[in-house]
Amino acid sequence: MWTGLRWNHAVWLGPAWLAHVWTSLPWIAAVGFGLTAAVILALVLRPAIEIHETNLQIGRRAIPWTEIRRLDQTGWNVPLVLQLTLERADTMLLIYPGDLDASGSLLRHLRRYSRHALLDGVAYREFWGEHPGGAAAHKQLPPPRYPLLRPEDEEEVERLFQRLKTAGRLDKTTGEK
Repeated sequence: MWTGLRWNHAVWLGPAWLAHVWTSLPWIAAVGFGLTAAVILALVLRPAIEIHETNLQIGRRAIPWTEIRRLDQTGWNVPLVLQLTLERADTMLLIYPGDLDASGSLLRHLRRYSRHALLDGVAYREFWGEHPGGAAAHKQLPPPRYPLLRPEDEEEVERLFQRLKTAGRLDKTTGEK
C-alpha cells in the first residue's frame, strides 16, 4: 500500500530528475545552434547588390533610381537593413550582410543616388545640406574680419590716417629742403 513519498524514494527520484534535465540541455543547445546556422545560411544566400549609374541591381531585379521614393534605415547597421519604398507604394526590405565599413559605403551610395527619395523622412536636398533654390537662393555672407591689431594700435593707425588726409604728409617737416 502506498503511504506517500518516503526519503528513500526521493533518493531514487532525484538523480532520475537530474538525468532528465541534463539530457534535455544538449537538445536545447543543438536547436539554438541549428537556428543560428539557418539564419547565417539565409544571409549568405541573399542576392548580390550592385550599384550602377542608372539603377540599383538586386539579383536579377533592376530598380531605376527615379523609382525609389523613400529610403528608411532601421536600427541595424550590421547586417544593414533598409526599407525601400518604390514608386507604386511597393515596399522592399533590403538586407546586406557585410561588415560595418561595407555597410556604411553601401548606405552612402544608396543615399547619394536616390535623388527623388525621402531619406529617413527628410528631403534629399535638406539631408545633404543643400538649399532648395540652389546656390543663388541663399544670401552671400561677407567674409569674416579677423583683428590684426590691438585696439590701441588701431587708434594710432586711425589718428595717423586722419593726419595724412588733412596735411597730405605724415612727417612734421613743413616741406623745406
